[in-house]
Amino acid sequence: MRMPLLAVLLLATSPLCAQVAPAPHDGLRAPFAGPPTRVLVLGSVHLAQEEGGPVTARETGRLLERLAAFGPQVITVEAMRGETCDLMRRHPAVYDEEGIAHYCPDTDAARAATGLDVPAAIASVEEQLAAWPQSPTAAQRRRLAATFLAAGDPTSALVQWLYLPEAERRAGDGLDAALVQALRKQAASSNENTVIGAALAVRLGLQRVHPVDDHTGDNLRIDDKDAYAAAIRGAWDRAPPECAATYAYLRELRQAPDLLPLYQHINRAAYQTVPMRCDFALALADTSPQRYGRQYVTGWDLRNLRMVANIGETFRERPGVRVLSIVGVSHKPWFDRLLGQLQGVEVVDAAQVLGD
Repeated sequence: MRMPLLAVLLLATSPLCAQVAPAPHDGLRAPFAGPPTRVLVLGSVHLAQEEGGPVTARETGRLLERLAAFGPQVITVEAMRGETCDLMRRHPAVYDEEGIAHYCPDTDAARAATGLDVPAAIASVEEQLAAWPQSPTAAQRRRLAATFLAAGDPTSALVQWLYLPEAERRAGDGLDAALVQALRKQAASSNENTVIGAALAVRLGLQRVHPVDDHTGDNLRIDDKDAYAAAIRGAWDRAPPECAATYAYLRELRQAPDLLPLYQHINRAAYQTVPMRCDFALALADTSPQRYGRQYVTGWDLRNLRMVANIGETFRERPGVRVLSIVGVSHKPWFDRLLGQLQGVEVVDAAQVLGD
């Protein structure tokens, strides 16, 4: 049976991964016209899954200030794209319902409210943004929020919702009571896509974020999911003692009243060299007959490749823009390496942006 990578491993807590040295370009670079496209990869813990309670504006204040100073014109987040989820739903023999339900937002309520399926909603989003006025009305923002929800992009819908004055955060223009409730619930979430991505987009005057996650590459065909999970957990159990201390320190930083030190810590190269020994190197050494560890790592590599390709699509027609990619810190070294291989792209040192 097909099992998405995370769904197979829900019984275990995956450690973070480590920095990987950039691959050589072997002479495949050439000078280019204009400024580089500067991409900052912000490694993040999954705030909503960590201990420490709801994230407040006070906790994210200094972090958002540093990121705003970078001035991103494009923000990407670790969320599934509507078109990818639509593709997965159309191929039930390849992608199982459990994985789709776990990764993909349910668009049924938004479709009922707007009359738009995912492809039609994506087309409507593009049409609305192409004609977006300098000073949109509340009705236009509500309509675009509803369309984003139907397109399977709830974080961008939240961006439009947060722009609205409190009195205008109500049903109408495609938003019904159920969608309003969903947006209010999302606005109260501690997910980094909400408290960093959406909040920063509104601060900078951006109209959307760009979901770039992809689970088509790690949709592993696992005949014995219990044996697979046991092999990966067994690999993690062989982690050296410093791993537990590393994660304990992260939990301590997460509970502090200011999240900037946490993000400074996990985005330094020195931090990322340690967790490699707690995850992927161990998995690669797995000796199960099926080489489950290597399957796990291959799925991870393919997921990163496809996510980085999705990031590239966000700036493909806008060479020279500044891009902020918010992603689980375990992805950061792979993102930095792969993005650094794209022509005309400069990978920005997150540690320099975040400061000491």
